[in-house]
Parts: sequence; structure tokens; C-alpha cells
Amino acid sequence: LDERHFSFEYDGADSTGVGGLEGVGPGVTLKEMEKQLILSTLTSENNNRTRASEILGISVRTLRNKLNEYSEDGIRVP
Repeated sequence: LDERHFSFEYDGADSTGVGGLEGVGPGVTLKEMEKQLILSTLTSENNNRTRASEILGISVRTLRNKLNEYSEDGIRVP
């Protein structure tokens, strides 16, 4: 592997962020990106936690723990 495997171009033109997720891109923490991905996957699967956890590659228990953490932080969780 060399630098071309890790490089990307970002011109700031895509306001929706990476993969269409709001606020995901350069300068955003991994924790925030994870939260955005979990919440958007859950929403796209009509709040089916089993299906969302399968798509994300995590256990339902891990998903539940993450959602509880977000809820404790004051984020509305479906």
C-alpha cells in the first residue's frame, strides 16, 4: 500500500457528506460518524433493530447499548 490508497479529494461541494449522511466528512469525529450511521440505518430499516444490527455487523445488544448511550446524551432515539 502507498499514499494513493489513502488519498481522496474533497472540494467541500457535497454538503450532504459521505454517503449522503449529513455532517459526515472531514473534521467529524469517528464517534459522531458512527452515531449518524447507526441512526440512519435504523431509520432506513423502519426502526427494526434486528435488521439494522445485521446490516451494521453488530449485535442487537451492542446496538441497544449505543442507542441507550445516545438517549442519555439527550438524542431522541426511535
